[in-house]
Amino acid sequence: MERPGPSEGAETSGPDPQLAVTMGFTGFGKKARTFDLEAMFEQTRRTAVERSRKTLEAREKEEEMNREKELRRQNEDIEPTSSGSNVVRDCSKSSSSDTSSSGSEESSDSSDDELIGPPLPPTMAEEPVDRMEQAIGRLPPPLHEEEEDGDDDDDDGGDSEEEENPVQKIPDSHEITLKHGTKTVSALGLDPSGARLVTGGYDYDVKFWDFAGMDASFKAFRSLQPCECHQIKSLQYSNTGDMILVVSGSSQAKVIDRDGFEVMECIKGDQYIVDMANTKGHTAMLHTGSWHPKIKGEFMTCSNDATVRTWEVENPKKQKSVFKPRTMQGKKVIPTTCTYSRDGNLIAAACQNGSIQIWDRNLTVHPKFHYKQAHDPGTDTSCVAFSYDGTVLASRGGDDTLKLWDIRQFNKPLFSASGLPTMFPMTDCCFSPDDKLIVTGTSVQRGCGSGKLVFFERRTFQRVYEIDITDASVVRCLWHPKLNQIMVGTGNGLAKVYYDPNKSQRGAKLCVVKTQRKAKQAETLTQDYIITPHALPMFREPRQRSTRKQLEKDRLDPLKSHKPEPPVAGPGRGGRVGTHGGTLSSYIVKNIALDKTDDSNPREAILRHAKAAEDNPYWVSPAYSKTQPKAMFAQVESDDEEAKNEPEWKKRKI
Repeated sequence: MERPGPSEGAETSGPDPQLAVTMGFTGFGKKARTFDLEAMFEQTRRTAVERSRKTLEAREKEEEMNREKELRRQNEDIEPTSSGSNVVRDCSKSSSSDTSSSGSEESSDSSDDELIGPPLPPTMAEEPVDRMEQAIGRLPPPLHEEEEDGDDDDDDGGDSEEEENPVQKIPDSHEITLKHGTKTVSALGLDPSGARLVTGGYDYDVKFWDFAGMDASFKAFRSLQPCECHQIKSLQYSNTGDMILVVSGSSQAKVIDRDGFEVMECIKGDQYIVDMANTKGHTAMLHTGSWHPKIKGEFMTCSNDATVRTWEVENPKKQKSVFKPRTMQGKKVIPTTCTYSRDGNLIAAACQNGSIQIWDRNLTVHPKFHYKQAHDPGTDTSCVAFSYDGTVLASRGGDDTLKLWDIRQFNKPLFSASGLPTMFPMTDCCFSPDDKLIVTGTSVQRGCGSGKLVFFERRTFQRVYEIDITDASVVRCLWHPKLNQIMVGTGNGLAKVYYDPNKSQRGAKLCVVKTQRKAKQAETLTQDYIITPHALPMFREPRQRSTRKQLEKDRLDPLKSHKPEPPVAGPGRGGRVGTHGGTLSSYIVKNIALDKTDDSNPREAILRHAKAAEDNPYWVSPAYSKTQPKAMFAQVESDDEEAKNEPEWKKRKI
């Protein structure tokens, strides 16, 4: 009997049941099944090709049978009319020859197999042309049709050029002005639906504007000061529109709801800790903030403590993560602005040394991109903004420039534009909704011209359009993609909204059409009257005509004209106790007042009672009569006796 080999023994024996029980599951020890993916894909491809081939063959057979049936039916219908058959044949021959001469070389085979007999029906005559078009494409039109089509194409091209011109899409035909105050409007925020606008300024106020609820008077429906005596630097609605991030000059950012009630306030950090990553919040003035575009409840702030921090609304007691910008030498540098990318995976910050640093949101240690000379050192870069496609970054520098960067090749700017003066640390820049234009504002000195809103084409970075806003600086600008309206905040306390009735949606169009409500009569009164029930005639008090008559009337009143009674002299009368009555208090007062004893020598006054106390002890002496020794007082000697008793040596010395 032959012994099985090792492989055969392994196959026949199978997995050890005892080992399976020990490991805890029955499948232990079995050989894993392997799959050849390439073979499976090849088998699938072959099956699909075979099925497609069979389907095409069946369809071709069916079409061929239908053609034969139609051809037989036509021959049977045309046989009686033999007289006109020759003419028809000639026409068919000439038409076939024309098609063969005008067609390409590929149609030569079909011209050789000309049919002798009646012509084909229209459906059968058009089918080969359709099949040929499917094979080689549509045949070119005749020459005159080409010329006409060329003219049409030119017209269409002109129309498309006009449509592609991004300047035509700027909604600036109409404008409305919202009066925020007298100081600079330093913050603008518009909710995602475009229903409400919030403005903040250097006057510490935040005002709410509802486009659907406003009329032509353009008045804010609410005004508040969420950060007390701190200038408002940034306002932004969350991606859901139910919360507003308020960044002011303090070190603590706030989140309020749509109606202005506080939701949370970030905690303040410990300014005595050296490593800012070990403290729970910012320790210095904030610059700006931004919501995460995808994650609800997450936002970011940057501060003068040289950190960028991310927060969660549910956890105001500590930040979520800390990003610390550094120079190339590893020193601290203050970020002046920050923002999220459109997908929320990147965080970009511009710093005071002129650098732009971009981090991965999940990696806080080293920046993913770092360009150290984006703008002039020592200038505050006021804004960085990502395009809607997420590949381009625009930066508005304090060195009066606007630059465009490709984050895929972050080694030099794509374009740069200069001559854009700015005097505010929050001057904005933004992209148009179609990503073809970049918008920013310019600053001017008071009385030295007007601030402008400047438009640059993204593809060529040409200065294609300008709008004169007002005789003050243009600080904030916002182009809402849903409304297609442009909001502008100026240095003289105005917020302007630019729109086009044909190109824009809702927003300012809702409140312009409403007429201003007439003031109510109660609001036009010159004096404020307090209307009470006692103002009615039945409760009204009689008016005083003169003081003399009133005094005469009071004289006749026994209560008002009663003479005050003088103090009682003597023992008393009429139930009133006199001054020297029989009471103990009056007796004591009387005797104290009469006692005029003046003890000039207090020792004599005390010793005056010593003889009586010694003869008749009453208070202390009886308690110590058995134990108290007899008191012996020193005798006072006169001056003569002292001189007699004086020793001799003193007398000699004298």
